[in-house]
Amino acid sequence: MRRFHSPTRRAVLAGGASALFVPAIARAQPMRMQVSFDDQRVTYQLFDNPTVRDLMSMLPLELEITDFSTNEKIVHLPRRLDEGGFESFSDETPGDLCYFLGWGNLALFHDDYTFRDDLIRLGHIEGGVEPLLHKGTYPVRIEMT
Repeated sequence: MRRFHSPTRRAVLAGGASALFVPAIARAQPMRMQVSFDDQRVTYQLFDNPTVRDLMSMLPLELEITDFSTNEKIVHLPRRLDEGGFESFSDETPGDLCYFLGWGNLALFHDDYTFRDDLIRLGHIEGGVEPLLHKGTYPVRIEMT
């Protein structure tokens, strides 16, 4: 005995099946974040992890960016982020964007640094680090691009 299905049922099943793939396709698109301060602008390509997704849910943000130590700028966030993105790494490079668990701030590295178990890497800069060398404390806008 042969079963016949109405086109409506097929359409519903096909639509439901394709909906399962939409989130995967959306995740396949690179996530980017722009940081703008004092006529300087940098864009980061972000990784896909729970910490990044939590940060993206907060954007846009208007905060303050300041120099810290000799190798980074920092931005204090209004709240702590999900720490589920932690993963050890050994290929630290200038241009990395990290989340510092100790203070709950973003660390925008413009020079060499060493992995610590209280850093979650969020992404890497597109282009050079030169805008991050602009010294001082400034209002900053962080937004998705």
